[in-house]
Amino acid sequence: MNKIIFTEEFCQPENLHPFTLTRQIQDIRIGILTIREKWERMLGLPSFDKKEDDYKDLDRSVNIEEIVGDDVCFMIHGNVLPDEKLVKATLKLKDGEFITAGNSSGIIFRFTKNQIREKYKIQVTKAVLLKAAVKTINYPWDIFQLNDWAIREDFALLTKKRESQSISKTNRVTKSSQVFTEKGARVEHCIINASTGPVYIGKNAEVMDGCLIRGPFAMGENACLKMGAKVYGATTLGPGSVVGGEIKNSVLFGYSNKAHDGYLGDSVIGEWCNMGAGTTNSNLKNNASDVRVWTPKGEMSAGVKCGVMMGDYSRTSINTAINTGTVIGVSCNVFGYGLTPKHIPSFSWGSEGVKRYAFEKAIADIGNWKKLKGQSVTDNEKSILKYIFEKF
Repeated sequence: MNKIIFTEEFCQPENLHPFTLTRQIQDIRIGILTIREKWERMLGLPSFDKKEDDYKDLDRSVNIEEIVGDDVCFMIHGNVLPDEKLVKATLKLKDGEFITAGNSSGIIFRFTKNQIREKYKIQVTKAVLLKAAVKTINYPWDIFQLNDWAIREDFALLTKKRESQSISKTNRVTKSSQVFTEKGARVEHCIINASTGPVYIGKNAEVMDGCLIRGPFAMGENACLKMGAKVYGATTLGPGSVVGGEIKNSVLFGYSNKAHDGYLGDSVIGEWCNMGAGTTNSNLKNNASDVRVWTPKGEMSAGVKCGVMMGDYSRTSINTAINTGTVIGVSCNVFGYGLTPKHIPSFSWGSEGVKRYAFEKAIADIGNWKKLKGQSVTDNEKSILKYIFEKF
């Protein structure tokens, strides 16, 4: 079977810290689906990851020359977001051809075994310039800044030629044609305004009484929006997430909780995170100037609005006040007085980053949180977390 092979090479995944510490770029969620899921659906092909000779080479990682066989392969940069024009251009490629866009040297390559010359080397014969703009994610704030566009694209993809489950008459809905509820979704006594963008409610998800939703908005399978929550677009709640309070223009990748009152805005939250009751982030400086955000290569401007970028498995205590443009690493236990520092390194215990989380305790605590949702820590997770603990 023909296949997709994703690569992070030339995508500078370190710029998407902390989310690429624990995953490949293509497994980042933006809109309703992850980048991998978008491409698999639009091309109708299974996907693998090109071995990058690093600690994230796991079950799906392959050597190109070993997996190609007699198939056609599309090697795609992991940070490229597909749309209809790009997919059509991809399907028109011939063997040895590749797509360029803007200043890129190449973002999608089509090849067979006939183009492989040696390990890691593919012979290319022709560049196809795509004149249409191509959207990519290069920094963490790109995720929430592009989420409005991405929700609309995914909504069209997922609902095409499909019929929504009927929504209860106890709800007040504006522009019902832009509301799609999957089988088993439960929505009662809510106000949903889809005139500003589509609203997608995944399989077996629940929107509890009194919620106010303004699209574009998406929630994944088994997610829960708690009573009286106020949601502004463009917001994504990944599968298994539980959210309450007030949230705006934010993405939760999945299985994370912000279950109580408090504000979350212009932010990205990884998987298996928990925000204690009353946790609130700032997304706008008091002087309304650009927000400077920590990156591994130094501070950068993320625009006028930027909240918190929280890596997988991190948690905040009750009433945590998160500073504007804060980056929280992987597996942090954040607590303390006043506003948090702008950067909290991975495995921090407390917000000052002075004391480290003991590794075995961190794994045990992650296991306890996963157990609440019927899951357990996998060997792959332990391997990745051990590397991050020792190297970052």
